Amino acid sequence: MTAVHRANAIAAAGLVGLAGECAVCDPRGVLYFPDFGLLAVSDLHLEKGSAIARRGALIPPYDTVATLARLAEAVADYQPRTVVSLGDSFHDGWGAERLPLPFRQRLEVLMTGRDWFWVTGNHDPDAPADLPGETVRELAFGSLILRHEPSGTYVEGEVAGHLHPCARIVQRGRSVRRRCFAGDGSRMIMPAFGAYTGSLNVLDRAYRGLFRHETLMAYMLGADRVFAMPGSMLRPG
Repeated sequence: MTAVHRANAIAAAGLVGLAGECAVCDPRGVLYFPDFGLLAVSDLHLEKGSAIARRGALIPPYDTVATLARLAEAVADYQPRTVVSLGDSFHDGWGAERLPLPFRQRLEVLMTGRDWFWVTGNHDPDAPADLPGETVRELAFGSLILRHEPSGTYVEGEVAGHLHPCARIVQRGRSVRRRCFAGDGSRMIMPAFGAYTGSLNVLDRAYRGLFRHETLMAYMLGADRVFAMPGSMLRPG
């Protein structure tokens, strides 16, 4: 059953080449590398709701349970040997301490029996309190280098998060804007996974110089599949 689930998940996702490695862009926003049994996810921003609530805002604190439920589905489908969370796993440095016990237990179940790496981010520069897994600044697998913030210079095989990419297209007078994986065959920037996270258009100046314009692709997240859109089809906004 596990093999069937994994095959079905890959069939619904976008299979792409990245610096000579095979990657699966899943419509839920995770990236899977079959050759390594590695699942990458970025910008979970767990406990963002509670962080905002502590500042007096009236916002439902249900983001963590929703985010973990979606992550559990992806882990169940792919059964990865290794999971890498690419930074900003928690919305602030105290997010792991605020994590309610049932959510902590659910997360620990996901971590059981596999290698789990917490990549440090700008929101969570330290190891999450009292949680298993190894905390690193970056991680290398094959020709890949996984880190939170993309480098300002060209880096072959870089997989990063931080920028929360989305893409917008206009077809038949209809505008569609979705979170996306953004890549050019050499570098990939992952969408934010957290339930309360926003997004930034890949044509924004924050991405300037990160991709080769002629090979830029946006892998837009649909309800049950990924839509590969060349850079020439993308629009600002």
